[in-house]
Amino acid sequence: MPIRVVIADDQALLRSALVTLLDSETGVEVVAEGGAGAAAGAAVAAALPDVVIMDIRMPDMDGITATSMIVDDPSTAATRVLILTTFEVEEYIVGALRAGASGFLAKDADPAEIVRAVRVVASGDALLSPAATRSVVARFLSQPERMDSQSDTLESLTDRERDVLTQVAHGLSNDEIAGVLVLSPLTVKTHVSRILAKTGLRDRAQLVALAYETGVVRPGTNQT
Repeated sequence: MPIRVVIADDQALLRSALVTLLDSETGVEVVAEGGAGAAAGAAVAAALPDVVIMDIRMPDMDGITATSMIVDDPSTAATRVLILTTFEVEEYIVGALRAGASGFLAKDADPAEIVRAVRVVASGDALLSPAATRSVVARFLSQPERMDSQSDTLESLTDRERDVLTQVAHGLSNDEIAGVLVLSPLTVKTHVSRILAKTGLRDRAQLVALAYETGVVRPGTNQT
């Protein structure tokens, strides 16, 4: 089964480029597109895609609101949302993280990076580039309404699970973590699943926030 994608962006040229790029890839199919938030939400409800590439700024309904509606609706909760962003709208990524976005992608990303992002998110991983992760989460943590502290939850993690959580917080994929920790990708995936179960969090994006909030990783550095 191909990865089914909906593209939501008000820039027609960018939508067209993304459609051309993704439809040329084996195992990927763009099933719908929309230039406004409400239209994107309707397209997702009708097509039930695996991934939505979602712009933040769109007419009638912003991408954050649309993401929240998709994630909160049981019929579309399995759809993963990949946020398109630029540094100019970085502050909005905080809301997207809370809304349940599974990853962030720069609008000027290379075509190969865009394809990889879709595949990574569709596989159940979150995609958070190291640079975007550090700046976004630093902003996230500076706000008073941030997530409740879960320091006690970390005590239930094994040393290896904490190692994996640290690498997740740096924006690494399962394959990349496997290389760093000299594990198999399947073992890493198992560790991530166990961490999610123990923390009660939805996905890796929320694990990143947890890691920064509890001090497992410090904003602005690569040091634990």
